[in-house]
Amino acid sequence: MPPRARTLLMPLAAATLLVASTIFLFAATGARWRPADTGLPVPAADFSAAVIESAVTDAAAAKEELSFVDENGRPDDPASSSAAAARCDPSHAAVRVFMYDLPPEFHFGLLGWSPPTDGAADAAMWPDVGSGAAAPRYPGGLNQQHSVEYWLTLDLLSSSSPPCGAAVRVADSRDADVVFVPFFASLSYNRHSRVVPPEKVSRDKGLQERLVRYLMAQPEWKRSGGADHVIVAHHPNSLLHARSVLFPAVFVLSDFGRYHPRVASLEKDVIAPYKHMAKTFVNDSAGFDDRPTLLYFRGAIFRKEGGNIRQELHYMLKDEKDVYFAFGSVQDHGASKASQGMHASKFCLNIAGDTPSSNRLFDAIVSHCVPVIISDDIELPYEDALDYSKFSIFVRSSDAVKKGYLMRLIRGVSKHQWTMMWRRLKEVDKHFEYQYPSQKDDAVQMIWQTLARKVPAIRLKSHRSRRFSRYDRGGK
Repeated sequence: MPPRARTLLMPLAAATLLVASTIFLFAATGARWRPADTGLPVPAADFSAAVIESAVTDAAAAKEELSFVDENGRPDDPASSSAAAARCDPSHAAVRVFMYDLPPEFHFGLLGWSPPTDGAADAAMWPDVGSGAAAPRYPGGLNQQHSVEYWLTLDLLSSSSPPCGAAVRVADSRDADVVFVPFFASLSYNRHSRVVPPEKVSRDKGLQERLVRYLMAQPEWKRSGGADHVIVAHHPNSLLHARSVLFPAVFVLSDFGRYHPRVASLEKDVIAPYKHMAKTFVNDSAGFDDRPTLLYFRGAIFRKEGGNIRQELHYMLKDEKDVYFAFGSVQDHGASKASQGMHASKFCLNIAGDTPSSNRLFDAIVSHCVPVIISDDIELPYEDALDYSKFSIFVRSSDAVKKGYLMRLIRGVSKHQWTMMWRRLKEVDKHFEYQYPSQKDDAVQMIWQTLARKVPAIRLKSHRSRRFSRYDRGGK
């Protein structure tokens, strides 16, 4: 090695040796380094835990101050992400529903509810049921049997929060499968169908006229011609003045007895159960031998229109052994007496009255009293998913009035056959329960599922209606 190179390397080697010695010395003695001229405190020997805790605290504070964005450029707030995760995803729902924000006079205002006066405009249309507050109460008595609109509306108002049901409300109508019209048509008819002087038009008719004007002006109605709209008119006389105009919509009805075939049909519309008046037979162990009455009927006997068959059957059956056939009404604890009678009976008659259907069928189902259905024009809720022949007996009206026919048929059902139907009734009774919050496969959820099965046909009808819309607008 040249002398000049040796001269340059010697100081470098010395410096390296000095650094190594210092490191070794500190490691061996456990000495702690301290800047000689700063006066800073020496860290404790177990500094690692304190430093880590401080670092975590500082990082958390810094994270709150920083603004992160997600892949879509929106603030990525963990709190809002958690809230979103706790909401029901419309893409997982059986049916996505857009609901009009109609003024309260069309829905809960009919129950005496009024919006808050604190100026909260976003909540002015609806009761705050989503926060766990009690919902406005629906009137009792026979009003309840047609309260379908009330239960569906309540379910939509709370549909964005778990437990998630078949329907989820969406904010944009373009994301919806159907558009729900929250008009309490049955309640409006029951309470306000009579003209009150000095008015010349009933409040019910006035609401229907305003509803028609409102809907005709909405872009959602214009876009589909109303084909994707859902209107509940469960009472046979509800929506009487508007139905002929709003007929393109899907109606939720009790039956088609008072509807022209052009206005309502099974192909287009949905049949919903009445809300039963009888008490559900919970923990029912009253089998065949525990029900002393063979055949039970309690209700109005003398009816107009298609209900004449009730009179004929009354004269034929009133003196039959083990048969109870008598007049009854809701007065004088009539619902309670009917419930007790059905719970003690093997078979319960459901006979056509003024209309093909009645609440009596659903009273029988929740009482686990095998229904005997004598109504040629009856349509049944969710019959595309539920086989009523597994728990009911159907008799043609022409056969029922034949002398001896009905009793021979009923007495011919064996204990085993009856027990099979009774067991099936106990399995399906949940499908006829209206409640809030709604539960899996109850009446509310079953109606939404039925509507979901209508969606492909609704879309087809809506799309076909737009075939020539471009040319009808002048080619624009």
